[in-house]
Amino acid sequence: MRHDFHPTILRSYDIRGIVGETLGEPDAFAIGLGFASLIRRDGGQRVAVGRDGRLSSPMLAEALIKGLCAGGMTVLDAGLGPTPMLYFADHHLNTDGAIQVTGSHNPPSHNGFKMVMGHKPFFGEDIQELGRIMAAGVDEMPGGSTDSADIHDTWINYMQDQAGDLSMLADKTVIWDCGNGAAGPSVLALTDALAGNHQVLFPEIDGTFPNHHPDPVDPETLEFLRQRVAESGASLGIGFDGDGDRIGLIDCHGRQIPGDLLTAYLARRVLRKEPGAEVIFDVKSSLAALDAVAAMGGKPGLWKTGHSHMKIRLKETAAPIAGEMSGHIFISHGYLGFDDALFAALAVLREWAESGESIDAFIDSLPPVYATPELRIACPDEEKFQIVDRVIADVRANPDQDQQNLADMDGIRVTGDEGWWLIRASNTGAQLVARAEGRNEASRDMLKQRIRQRLAGAGLEWQG
Repeated sequence: MRHDFHPTILRSYDIRGIVGETLGEPDAFAIGLGFASLIRRDGGQRVAVGRDGRLSSPMLAEALIKGLCAGGMTVLDAGLGPTPMLYFADHHLNTDGAIQVTGSHNPPSHNGFKMVMGHKPFFGEDIQELGRIMAAGVDEMPGGSTDSADIHDTWINYMQDQAGDLSMLADKTVIWDCGNGAAGPSVLALTDALAGNHQVLFPEIDGTFPNHHPDPVDPETLEFLRQRVAESGASLGIGFDGDGDRIGLIDCHGRQIPGDLLTAYLARRVLRKEPGAEVIFDVKSSLAALDAVAAMGGKPGLWKTGHSHMKIRLKETAAPIAGEMSGHIFISHGYLGFDDALFAALAVLREWAESGESIDAFIDSLPPVYATPELRIACPDEEKFQIVDRVIADVRANPDQDQQNLADMDGIRVTGDEGWWLIRASNTGAQLVARAEGRNEASRDMLKQRIRQRLAGAGLEWQG
């Protein structure tokens, strides 16, 4: 069988499209068949499959499983649940591969596939290879079969065991906003055994997302959670995306806690256990987070944005923790190193219970952050990487006057006396992503102006 995918769905980190337009059952079957051929090539046969709560996920999961079986695989069907449950199944059942049908935080009409092979992310060139082999044609194989894999309670129990004693939080109130995503029933099961008053919002899985869009770093998405924290006098609010691999926090003052500062807070416990360990941040992260880790005796490091890149880097460096601005948190110290927002939430509560210092108190102890939000700049897909390359060449030829360091593992991040600025190409859309952080408001605005100037020099006018 041969199959041509729509050219827009084979993305850098996953396979994703609009159901009924660019993605359908034939694509899901072909993904299963092509993935099976790659697993078989490496001597494997067992693949775990899970799905989120989107309306199209059962249909796509069924077609995917048929494709895997047509490729001779033994499929272990983990059923409905968040993406980290599928990642846990991959580790616990020691499968050769795993695929989650999920649209993550994208609109309800979208869906896609997150993939693992050999306990490593399947992304980038791997996805392109899958497209090429299906275009060339793959033969079906006999011997495929399907078994159920009821892994949910084992995963919940594993996380609860790692959380330890949280009894000192018995008088605290925590609000959990599941946003009608796939994490809802798991959050109910998780909080049922936790000390404290836990109020769980929108735990019912509903692929239409009737209450709000499940994106836990979008301030508009978090507004309902912010209001509930204020109304109830809660100590903390925790939000999740549609498939439970990203976390967002609202503290007792109503502040949104970005992923880099959350990572720095969680690094405290890690560095008590592993003094001097490396803590990995993505390139969009603030100096406040990096400096906080350095002050604890840790070694802050920067790496490429993207959950697949970060998981690979975590394995390569044997670092105990990593985190992204987007809310993907990866903990390998005492956990399994994949992005699990439910475990990240437990880790926040554990650090609070063990240290006695809440995350809002930790944020209060840091110097002020004078940073822009992520600045998303429209740029055609076919031009965005060329623009970034021209900016890098320009900076190398004509450095900033106060330039101290240039990092170009993912776009360009230039650090100087006044702070830093970043320009990188988005891997998920036709845009550039920029950010600047200064020592004060004036230096932040000056660094933002440098972004404008560097983009103009590369042929892109931006007035943001």
